[in-house]
Amino acid sequence: MSIAVESNRAATTPSARIDSDLVYMSGFGNEFETESLPGALPRGQNSPQKAPYGLYSELISGTTFSAIRSRNRRTYMFRIHPSVQAPKYRRIDNKLICTPPFEEPPLPNNMRWDPFEVSGEPADFIDGLATMCGAGNPMAHTGVAIHLYRANRSMTERIFANNDGEMIVMPQTGKLRIPTEMGILDAVPGEFVVIPRGIRFRVELLQGASRGFVCENFGLAFHLPELGLIGSNGLANAADFMAPVAAYEDRNGTFQLVQKFAGNLWATETAYSPLDVVAWRGSLTPLKYNAEDFVALGTVSVDHPDPSIFCALTSPADPIGGPNVDMMILPPRWLVSEHSFRPPGFHRNSVCEVVTLIKGMHQGKTGGFQPGGLSIHNNYAPHGPDVTTLEMGREAELKPQKLEGGLSFMFETRYPLAITPFAHNATEFQSDVIGPWQEFKRYFSTAR
Repeated sequence: MSIAVESNRAATTPSARIDSDLVYMSGFGNEFETESLPGALPRGQNSPQKAPYGLYSELISGTTFSAIRSRNRRTYMFRIHPSVQAPKYRRIDNKLICTPPFEEPPLPNNMRWDPFEVSGEPADFIDGLATMCGAGNPMAHTGVAIHLYRANRSMTERIFANNDGEMIVMPQTGKLRIPTEMGILDAVPGEFVVIPRGIRFRVELLQGASRGFVCENFGLAFHLPELGLIGSNGLANAADFMAPVAAYEDRNGTFQLVQKFAGNLWATETAYSPLDVVAWRGSLTPLKYNAEDFVALGTVSVDHPDPSIFCALTSPADPIGGPNVDMMILPPRWLVSEHSFRPPGFHRNSVCEVVTLIKGMHQGKTGGFQPGGLSIHNNYAPHGPDVTTLEMGREAELKPQKLEGGLSFMFETRYPLAITPFAHNATEFQSDVIGPWQEFKRYFSTAR
């Protein structure tokens, strides 16, 4: 469906970037201002007695009002209708969306799933969400949930807002267009979109059915990790995050507004499109990022680096015990370490790892892990290369090697993750992940 917007080109678009037919503003955590009608933003104040064009001024805050300036997130929106102009919400079916804490406890075993197919039953982004695993509690603002989505139709007169958690949406197949209150974002496989808690949006399909993953963060909002000794540049640079410019919908009709709140789905109907923000200014905004922009760092001497070197976004919890959730990007990159085993080695981590394979092959797996698949290694669960990868790593000629064609997004959390009944009973669940690991040869010898 075409998007009925008056304009996607803001009158004020500093540091704009054109991507396809959309325009974006550049920067993570920036103070933006953008208007789709000239003069829609009041100058020098946010709450004039009468806003331009007869608009309503409305504040949305993503942090407490007194949060430190560098982490404070809020935006003033100037919209056609105030958000209060809607009937009461009512409970609707959660379908396959689950919210921790779950009844079943986390499992200590390694787990992996094959790619899930998009079924023929009509399903938009909301109806196609299925929770795979999670931990914590959104009402305590702790923890994370990982979802799969499978969509074969666009959301049209339907809008979604997640009031439980911030969302990272990662398509693995198909192209998405995501109109939000702040404007429009497109995303293809290899890109992801960060949608703050409480922001309203719609997901449309531009290239047929789409499959992908969603990380739902119940904790502190994602921000860029500190670089420390790395210096001022590298990993995910702030300038490579793209924010939308104002693009409003002035449409009447019947629109279903769905929100996720305290673990359940609620819905109401409005007589207008809730995506009617003509102008906005602030720092709380959806963002998109292309993994091709990630500046990968690694060893140039010996040994394999810890996965923390690939951290793109972090939601901190404890600097020693581990994060609420970190997002890592494992992109194409060069391997140059000398007299070293270059694939990821055997390890037991204090944190849980969730790996989503977007395309290509995972460096530590030569088989069994396909694009669109997902794996979970809970806290202290031993894992590492398969037999073939071990043999190749032991015998490989250690010349500079380019890892090409592969892309994985990995999430680390300090919390053990429990899987849902849907994930446990899925036909895509691999029942014997550890079996091939029992085939390693014995190399031990007292001879030197």
